[in-house]
Amino acid sequence: MTTMDQRGILTPSQAREVFRTGETPVTTSGWCRGYVQANLLAVPRDLAFDALLFAVRNPQACPILEVTDPGDPYAREIAAADLRTDLPAYRVYQDGALVAEVPDATAYWRDDLVAFLIGCSFTFEAAVAAAGVPLRHIEQGRNVPMYVTSRPCRPAGRLAGPLVVSMRPIPADLVDVTIEVTARYPAMHGTPVHVGDPAEIGIASLAVPQFGDPVELEPGDVPAFWACGVTPQAVVMASAPPFAITHAPGRMLITDRSDESVAG
Repeated sequence: MTTMDQRGILTPSQAREVFRTGETPVTTSGWCRGYVQANLLAVPRDLAFDALLFAVRNPQACPILEVTDPGDPYAREIAAADLRTDLPAYRVYQDGALVAEVPDATAYWRDDLVAFLIGCSFTFEAAVAAAGVPLRHIEQGRNVPMYVTSRPCRPAGRLAGPLVVSMRPIPADLVDVTIEVTARYPAMHGTPVHVGDPAEIGIASLAVPQFGDPVELEPGDVPAFWACGVTPQAVVMASAPPFAITHAPGRMLITDRSDESVAG
């Protein structure tokens, strides 16, 4: 089992090798400090245009880093990675229902799948921490909490559904610093879409995230919410396409691209 101290200093290729052995951490947050992480959505070719149009219409939730050719299971631009094996865990959906969560998607991969790799907010966490902002989910050893909001995304073809957000508690006096840092990473969701009362975006309770783990706020913290790359999974559940494969929330593809290469 890879220790917390080891996780941060592994190279991306070393981390992907760990994941190929079947190790499935609670989250990849904190792994391979300094390298971009990415969400995965793979859909059949006949749905790929709708997925691409959805991403174009909802760029803060779905900033695209790479799109594969139909049937090609390899990332080539942002990582030398096999998308069937090199993430810690995958989710398989049929008709909008989650039918499997597995550490290896090879048995489910199809020759007509087009994979979309989407920016992830884990990427800016090292810069946020370097600015002196605490990351409560890492302190508490938990996956970042993610919530389905009442905000609809712009639909595209057969795909429609709600915005999903990730939440990080931020000390009130460091909110402006956090916004300034994350603004440098528009390809990783950029600045928060909301800061403050979760009810204003349709979240009934921070203690009950739809994805990830609940994280405790410290005195003086306020919740900050970022558009999240799990949004496509909520859209898959709402739109019920026949088939899709995604990453398991919080368990991302660690790419070979440096954080600074995507910073503005």
